[in-house]
Amino acid sequence: MKCPFCGKIDNKVIDSRLSKNNNVIRRRRECLNCGRRFTTYEHIEETPVMIVKKDGRREVFNREKVRSGIQKACEKRDISINTIEEFLDETERDLKETGEKEIPSSMVGERIMTKLHDIDAVAYVRFASVYREFKDVNDFVSELKSLLNQR
Repeated sequence: MKCPFCGKIDNKVIDSRLSKNNNVIRRRRECLNCGRRFTTYEHIEETPVMIVKKDGRREVFNREKVRSGIQKACEKRDISINTIEEFLDETERDLKETGEKEIPSSMVGERIMTKLHDIDAVAYVRFASVYREFKDVNDFVSELKSLLNQR
């Protein structure tokens, strides 16, 4: 690690600590040349998960896009922001844990619907209506019947 003050690379680590969420290491260093101290942060370089869309396009997994869809589905429902954030964390972790670099959007949508189904039936139907592109009321009725039969 190059000293930001004198540019030399000889330094020693005098303190290391994990961040609050345990995914970054903060290191306090001291330059052996000029004696000044500086801080560095070490984190795992993650390869982004690519989502393969229905039309074959590929785009990087976008947590904000997923959040927006979930929030719209949960609008005016008794679902806390913390629940939505935990939901997002779990979804993102699940996708990364597959070990796949490319994941079909259908897999992401189905996982979201499964989790929404457990959280709130109305939010689930709202999300499903957009995700599955319901064409008319019959599609809604069919989904609702399916939902009621599961309970």
